[in-house]
Amino acid sequence: MLAVERGAAKNTINAYRRDLEQASDVLNGRLVSAQRSDFQRLSKYWSDLASSSIARKSAALRSFFGFLREEGLADGIADDVLPRPALRRPLPKILTHQEIARLFSFAEAQARREKARPADIRLLALLELLYGSGLRASELVTLRRQAFASDRPALMITGKGGKQRMTPVSSRARIALTDWVALIPEKSKWLFPSRKTHLTRIRLYQMLKELAVRVDIDPARVSPHVLRHAFATHLLEGGADLRSLQSFLGHADIATTQIYTHVDTKKLVDLVNLRHPLAHYRPK
Repeated sequence: MLAVERGAAKNTINAYRRDLEQASDVLNGRLVSAQRSDFQRLSKYWSDLASSSIARKSAALRSFFGFLREEGLADGIADDVLPRPALRRPLPKILTHQEIARLFSFAEAQARREKARPADIRLLALLELLYGSGLRASELVTLRRQAFASDRPALMITGKGGKQRMTPVSSRARIALTDWVALIPEKSKWLFPSRKTHLTRIRLYQMLKELAVRVDIDPARVSPHVLRHAFATHLLEGGADLRSLQSFLGHADIATTQIYTHVDTKKLVDLVNLRHPLAHYRPK
């Protein structure tokens, strides 16, 4: 149902499966026949977990029992029985313009050397797409070779739930990708191949953290998602509107994109002080 009707991403389905299996283990295999007292037991068992983890596990249970009710396989489990922790969405972690410049300065210097290694040229192309186009790690590493053409201004991205979108490619990124594509084996179907398949997300994380160490940035602060956040934040600072940003990021709900409005608070205050009709009003 999650895969076919909701179009849920593979990682979401796997996470739900793990959460349901773990809940079933805690209840000795009696998840479907669980009672209110059983869910109180689950709540106690989860009490040391982060609120975000409890929220995800509760969402998996609510979805599961909702499915059972619709199929006539179970009843009597009300949503209010399941734990539902109050969550405050954390502000996205980002890098400053200066830190981004340090990452790119080093990566470009390595990639533009006379005898640059293929790995250095690949890293620059990866950086350009993470920060220049705001791709998710999973979207980036699974790009097909035909997704990019030097004469096309955009990439066709397959995002969460198999949803497709067009993402613009900057002039800088097009140059870096053209240099990289020239080094890919012709028979490869991946834009970023690695042995028998494509580059893994784990390896991508490792590469970025190694780069961070080289430019004296705490590696704990650098990841593919941090660069995606930086892309969105800096684009919004530069004047992009939320709807465009939503399209670039592939968010199904603009409420998800609105988390980035925190970065524009000072800009909005300055705008009110400068442009509002009362800004220059002086009582007589």
